[in-house]
Amino acid sequence: MKKKEIPMATYLEHANITVPDIDAAISVLMVIDPTFEVRRNETPEGSYRWVHIGTEQHYIALEEPHLDATAPQSALPTYNNYGVNHLAWVVDDFSAVIKRLEERGHKKGMPVQTEPYRKRAYYYDSAGFEWEIVHYLSDKPEERNLYE
Repeated sequence: MKKKEIPMATYLEHANITVPDIDAAISVLMVIDPTFEVRRNETPEGSYRWVHIGTEQHYIALEEPHLDATAPQSALPTYNNYGVNHLAWVVDDFSAVIKRLEERGHKKGMPVQTEPYRKRAYYYDSAGFEWEIVHYLSDKPEERNLYE
């Protein structure tokens, strides 16, 4: 009997999202994780700007709206439209990240209920894109998320 080959672990290397303002997104990401670096920042001639920001292991690819598109000028939450609603970042020091976001004037998003096994908050960058900050207080999957 032939031994079944076990595939390597699956993980998310990057997400590619179009944001209203790349610099506004970079500003928030550098506050959330000060170890992030801009790995690449390009604006090819005749094309739109894109940036890779993160670590050597994972990153976010940020794009401007393509040349024939226009970014909405509204800071309406994206749940009113199709597309990415927000990206959630799990952090070790929730209070420190929230403090840094508020010190830099980032607007707090929707209120959240208090939960026993996680802390979370939503913040907008200066262009109106929403980011979630999460800190888990349990390692048990059944406690980490409320589905009620």
